[in-house]
Amino acid sequence: MDDLKFGTRDKRGNWRPYEPLENAPILVWPWSITKFLRWLPGYFFPWNALLFGIAAVFWFFMTPSRETMQDLAWGWPLYLLLRNAGLIVLFYGFLELRLYIKRRQGTSFKYNAKFPADHPSEVFMFKSQNIDNIIRTFGTGLPIWTAYEVLLLWAWSNEVGPWAVLSVHPVWLLFLGLILPIFHEFHFYCIHRLIHTPFLYKWVHSVHHNSINPSPWSSLSMHPVEHLLYWSGTLIHLLIPSHPLLLLYHLQLSGTGAVVGHVGFDKLEAGSDTAVTTHAYAHYLHHKYFEVNYADGTMPLDRWMGTWHDGTPEGDDKMKERFQRKKAKANATKETTLAE
Repeated sequence: MDDLKFGTRDKRGNWRPYEPLENAPILVWPWSITKFLRWLPGYFFPWNALLFGIAAVFWFFMTPSRETMQDLAWGWPLYLLLRNAGLIVLFYGFLELRLYIKRRQGTSFKYNAKFPADHPSEVFMFKSQNIDNIIRTFGTGLPIWTAYEVLLLWAWSNEVGPWAVLSVHPVWLLFLGLILPIFHEFHFYCIHRLIHTPFLYKWVHSVHHNSINPSPWSSLSMHPVEHLLYWSGTLIHLLIPSHPLLLLYHLQLSGTGAVVGHVGFDKLEAGSDTAVTTHAYAHYLHHKYFEVNYADGTMPLDRWMGTWHDGTPEGDDKMKERFQRKKAKANATKETTLAE
């Protein structure tokens, strides 16, 4: 595919789409039923539908029986850890192999024309972004992901929490399943703003932001404290009526689904004239500029808080103006403190 039909490339080879990023037409006013219906298929396909499908396969075929999970023995948690690790190896590994090792697309639709493997850096273990990201993913990311899963499945098995039954509460569980991606983004925004506070950024979140030019293995490359906060949203299933299938879907949204925002390409080519849109640009801009797009745009949280970047040159100008105002305010405060 010719990516220049969809965007432009600067002198460094970095690509950006022509169309500005827009928030999902859910809480944007004036509300339009036409825009909402046009947007709705993209909410389900391909990513949320794929992640729900993985959750369904896990629940029906790859999760131990309720009786087994009533006891916190070592066997079944270790099995879940290996199951989750296998999925990540397949999913992340496929994207990394295709896009970053074999480079089948080259730099077509690639936001940052550089490939991390070509640029060793002292900020990473062994000077390698990939090695560093993989160690952090498997060292603390997957164990903490699995620990949340074990805790919540054990709670369901022992009737701890207000778990619901599909045959009794079908409408509520359907509604919950439909809004889980929105809730996940809302929770992500809240903890994301928290870990951008100076102390937590320096000691926790800076680990993830070392990957300024993210690739698939950057998705779950975080400090353990961030991992704990990141998956804490799944505790909602202990507070409201839910179902283990929806719990697994929630874990897929935050675990496997994290790769969607870190793949580094706007489209994944699937043929000479077809491609799958990643919706990765909003989060890529966050990795590039740090203080924009704390959420991915399904909810207009960044727009409300003045941190939205739509990916256009005009968006660059608004961001620079905001940074200048912030700097001027900080300098004024510093001068006042010194004068006192």
